[in-house]
Amino acid sequence: MLTILGFAMIATFLVLIMMKKMSPIAALVLIPAAFCVFVGKGAKLGDYVIDGVTGLAPTAAMLMFAIVYFGVMIDVGLFDPIVRGILRFCKADPMRIVVGTAVLAAIVSLDGDGSTTFMITVSAMYPLYKRLKMSLVVMTGVAAMANGVMNTLPWGGPTARAATALKVDAGDVFVPMIPALAVGLVAVIGLAYVLGVRERRRLGTLALDEVLVTEKETETVLVGAGGAGTPDSPAPGGGSGTTTATTTTGTTTTGTTTTGTTTTGSDDADDERFAALDPDRPTLRPRLYWFNALLTVVLLTAMIMELLPIPVLFLLGAALALSVNFPHIPDQKARLAAHADNVLNVSGMVFAAAVFTGVLQGTGMVDHMATWMVDVIPEAMGPHMALVTGVLSLPLTYFMSNDGFYFGVLPVLAEAGAAHGVTPLEMARASLVGQPLHMSSPLVPAVYVLVGMAKVEFGDHTRFVVKWAAATCLVILGAGILFGTI
Repeated sequence: MLTILGFAMIATFLVLIMMKKMSPIAALVLIPAAFCVFVGKGAKLGDYVIDGVTGLAPTAAMLMFAIVYFGVMIDVGLFDPIVRGILRFCKADPMRIVVGTAVLAAIVSLDGDGSTTFMITVSAMYPLYKRLKMSLVVMTGVAAMANGVMNTLPWGGPTARAATALKVDAGDVFVPMIPALAVGLVAVIGLAYVLGVRERRRLGTLALDEVLVTEKETETVLVGAGGAGTPDSPAPGGGSGTTTATTTTGTTTTGTTTTGTTTTGSDDADDERFAALDPDRPTLRPRLYWFNALLTVVLLTAMIMELLPIPVLFLLGAALALSVNFPHIPDQKARLAAHADNVLNVSGMVFAAAVFTGVLQGTGMVDHMATWMVDVIPEAMGPHMALVTGVLSLPLTYFMSNDGFYFGVLPVLAEAGAAHGVTPLEMARASLVGQPLHMSSPLVPAVYVLVGMAKVEFGDHTRFVVKWAAATCLVILGAGILFGTI
């Protein structure tokens, strides 16, 4: 009964948010609360929620201060050179922009933290997607998949969990999987190329002499990029000037000249986002560039070496970054206020997710679901348990936390495989296959950073990314079998 109710609760949640009948925060709180009462454990709802909040509180703290830290680093210009390099490659070509999104997300993912990756990637690419009227779910989907592949790094979490659960060495798990994971990353970049070409066909190819320079008297305005014939708002810091944009579709090229325009309403918020790379923004601290770079390197190194808990590191880093870059208290308050929206949205979503996970685990639904999944595996599949584990990792890591899967389900699957001669190393490697899909799970706090900063509905992101992420997982699984590592 709990098995059916567990799947029903998850299905209800996904359907309601994908149909936009409820907001993610409301769905994460009200749906599990209703199911908890339905199974007759409403009296324990408070205990389940507190347990869930206690478990996710360090994650929420880490995300809060990570958003402040990297928000300040973006404000002061630390990432401007990297972003400009990617944008020079992208120019105004939708195909290059989508591929650049995948490459940037993969590079930044080397730090092993999904929220960091999404904050930097979205801050860099969001202005281009908005200016060219490109699909923002393409950006969130590609970034999530690239990060999912890179999330298998030993310091990323899943590999360490798998190695710990099965008592094997993390290096022995990860190193043989590198070729298969490389194939998966190539598949993500290839998919980005295909999606970019599709966006190019939808929008046309836009050629601009310079997309990075914003001048006060002359500005570049992408006209008709979305096919609607409505000019975008001018770049930040620009005045009314005359500029030219060239739109190429097929073999026909049309030159269009327009004067700068002023927009109001919702575009004002977007203009603030476009100012992220404004070379004249008042928050830049060029004299402190190397201090900020060194501070970030030290912070990431300490995180990888686990010198202190990650929430503590980001708390200290945020306090130090604010104090050095903005020594005056009013300036510090202004920076905190500038990033308060993201902090509130993400932390609120994390604590709402704590209700969902608390009920799922407290009522025993997760345990019953895992046991049922293992029991339905036919005996004949015993010798192929690595393959079975790889396939099961897609839905199981999507519907439950990594801790629940790696410490609760994987050992049971490994025991079944051991009875048929399947080694723990093969099982551990196979369990990593589902990570590209896992990164878009509603139980992953970092995904709310991604969709929140990109201003994308979680349901829209889910509808778009699930099929492509699942395909990427299967490519990795196939490559692992082909290379003989699974």
